[in-house]
Amino acid sequence: MMKTFRFLRPGRLVGGDLELVLTRRIPANQVKRYCPAYYFEMRHPGRKTVLGSIRLRVGSTLKLRYAGHIGYGVHRRFRGHGYAARSCRLLLPLACAHGLTAVWLTVDPQNLPSQKTCTTLGAKYVDTVRLPKTNEQYAQGDRYKRRYRVALR
Repeated sequence: MMKTFRFLRPGRLVGGDLELVLTRRIPANQVKRYCPAYYFEMRHPGRKTVLGSIRLRVGSTLKLRYAGHIGYGVHRRFRGHGYAARSCRLLLPLACAHGLTAVWLTVDPQNLPSQKTCTTLGAKYVDTVRLPKTNEQYAQGDRYKRRYRVALR
């Protein structure tokens, strides 16, 4: 985990009909070994309707092996428009500004749309890992994660 961390101002993150609106900054949690994270809502610029959400976790911990640096969810009625991949792309400069040289995304093996999102983003499939029984996602029923890597430099 990073010893000194300072949240940055991400500025306005807009790409065409998509804007990421910062909703929270969550500091690191040393007890749970969580990295600091930014939380954003996906919206159309100037609109209040939330299309989905995305978060960027900054750092390097064993938990990120299973959770990834970027996690996202698009509300069902807004799926199929590429919002997840486009949102990830909007976050890459922020990840780079924090000194990350790559970001990792993890996907359930059955989640074909998220696998397509990773491919659209240009992420490279690296491996599939088994979740340890102590992992929070294991308790929710997940057993494996496909891991994808996006090189930033």
